[in-house]
Amino acid sequence: QVQVVESGGGLVQAGGSLRLSCAASGSTFSIDVMGWYRQAPGKQRELVATINTSGETNYAGSVKGRFTISRDNAKSTVYLQMNSLKPEDTAVYYCNLRRHYTQNAYSDYWGQGTQVTVSS
Repeated sequence: QVQVVESGGGLVQAGGSLRLSCAASGSTFSIDVMGWYRQAPGKQRELVATINTSGETNYAGSVKGRFTISRDNAKSTVYLQMNSLKPEDTAVYYCNLRRHYTQNAYSDYWGQGTQVTVSS
């Protein structure tokens, strides 16, 4: 089993910054993709950013240039640095860890979510 614990959410004014952290523990071997998703009230969960073991990143267009994802493989931790925050970034942010068995077969592990609120 994999345990996923997020931290770092909170309330910030528009234009401000926050840094989210996500620490994995337990059977973390072969966790290849780590990422962040978010869900705003009344909306579907959406991808924010992902990073693989090689450090290759993928961002949603709405956050590109403002958010930076990084990971520390030795600590099984992934970070999301969020700058120039906007009210539309308000959501519950979820950490996702993915273990691939084959290209199309994988297991997902989710954190409990951390609230990010950006005031205008």
